[in-house]
Amino acid sequence: MKFLPNLQILRRMSLLVRQNFHAECEKEINRQINMELNASYEYMALAYHFDRTDMALPGLSKWCKKCCDEEKVHAEKLMTYLNKRGGTIVLSDIEKPKFVYESVKKSMEYVLNLEKTVNQSLLQVHAVATENNDPNLCDFLESEYLQEQVDAIKEISDYIRQIERCEKELGVYVFDINFDEKK
Repeated sequence: MKFLPNLQILRRMSLLVRQNFHAECEKEINRQINMELNASYEYMALAYHFDRTDMALPGLSKWCKKCCDEEKVHAEKLMTYLNKRGGTIVLSDIEKPKFVYESVKKSMEYVLNLEKTVNQSLLQVHAVATENNDPNLCDFLESEYLQEQVDAIKEISDYIRQIERCEKELGVYVFDINFDEKK
């Protein structure tokens, strides 16, 4: 015999914990969960693209796998938070990866735009939380997500610049890598 929870009991229990948590905030968090899972899926596709024998870029593959895992953790944190606030998790379909490989630089430009899109979405969640006077959600986003997104955007931008140097200014790039060893 399977245990099937009584939905009325579950709803009543979630209402017990729910305080100052607007339905619009819940909706935005669910949208963000889907966005984080989609970003994870995009990174996974790139990781295994770079792992192919015709690509043989193990460093990029490893980095993309790490990013894939981070995005999944972001989604899981949001789901845990939603449960703590008495919300209901509503998972949506995840789109297939959109990226078409042209070059390493184009790949990094693609993930930079992906991270900027995720960041803009987080800012939207924050704006909705602010509009609905939910300082707890604002604090959660600020402490767990927003600075990390800024750091990721900077990191990827730096990688793009380093790739450009490899294309045009390899000597400057090699000098920079070895600069600390010269001191």
